[in-house]
Amino acid sequence: MSNGSSVTGFLLLAFADRRELQLLHFWLFLGISLAALLGNGLIITAIACDHRLHTPMYFFLLNLSLLDLGSLSTTLPKAMANSLWDNRHISYLGCAAQLFFFLFFISAEFSLLTIMAYDRYVAICNPLHYGTLLGSRACAHMAAAAWGSGFLYALLHTASTFSLPLCKGNTLGQFFCEIPQILKLSCSHSYLREVGLILVSACLLSGCFVFIVVSYVQIFRAVLRIPSEQGRHKAFSTCLPHLAVVSLFLSTVMFAHLKPRSLSSPALDLVVSFLYSVLPPAVNPLIYSMRNQELRDALRKVFSWTFCSSDKQPISLHK
Repeated sequence: MSNGSSVTGFLLLAFADRRELQLLHFWLFLGISLAALLGNGLIITAIACDHRLHTPMYFFLLNLSLLDLGSLSTTLPKAMANSLWDNRHISYLGCAAQLFFFLFFISAEFSLLTIMAYDRYVAICNPLHYGTLLGSRACAHMAAAAWGSGFLYALLHTASTFSLPLCKGNTLGQFFCEIPQILKLSCSHSYLREVGLILVSACLLSGCFVFIVVSYVQIFRAVLRIPSEQGRHKAFSTCLPHLAVVSLFLSTVMFAHLKPRSLSSPALDLVVSFLYSVLPPAVNPLIYSMRNQELRDALRKVFSWTFCSSDKQPISLHK
């Protein structure tokens, strides 16, 4: 294989070799997909239908649910198909598309989480300026910036990665297409260009992380100055779900990519990659619904409206 164009496809890492375990993984992935679809779909429906939730915080949460659904739709369907049909192959264009959309949704989600930290900072530390700093137009621009930055980030990395010549086979040590695994197949020093892009990206992500940490330091200082215990509890309750989501997202990603080489093994790498690519978007709806009373009330209304509508019988006009 002299260049990337001679590679017609890749072989992904299988979760198991035994047929019984492959079918078990298929049903597990199907259950996770349906649960995530239900959870994120309910949050999107509740926010869209309840006018009380038409606030910046819930607007960003709606965008987060959309990104979670997109992220899961990038990796799980192919993993389910491979487990069901005992097939490890993914086409060259399919791999490029999977890498692009995964980077797009993941990077846009982290940008959105950074914006949500700013939203909580303004709401608690500068409540009198909340309506001015986070008006409807400003929120739309911030969300568009998160989606747009994710698109540019994914486009840049995908184009750089798949422009590399590949000569070390076509087997990836991962259940989905990922940049480090593709770089291992490169036979050219051009991969240093992509490594440079990764380092620049790491600096940008570190900047976002520092911004989130500084925001929450200021938030906690402001909350501790609130005289009433009820006020402190209410302020904390609006921050804890976001803080839990950020912690879960960063901890799984950092452990996957920064763990010591002594801990690396194909089985462990597969489990860790599954955790950081699937677990956060799947459990985010649960985290937000558990700690947010307004959202729980809106979800109850969605359930009651759905079941009440299905129980209604047509009224006869004949006596």
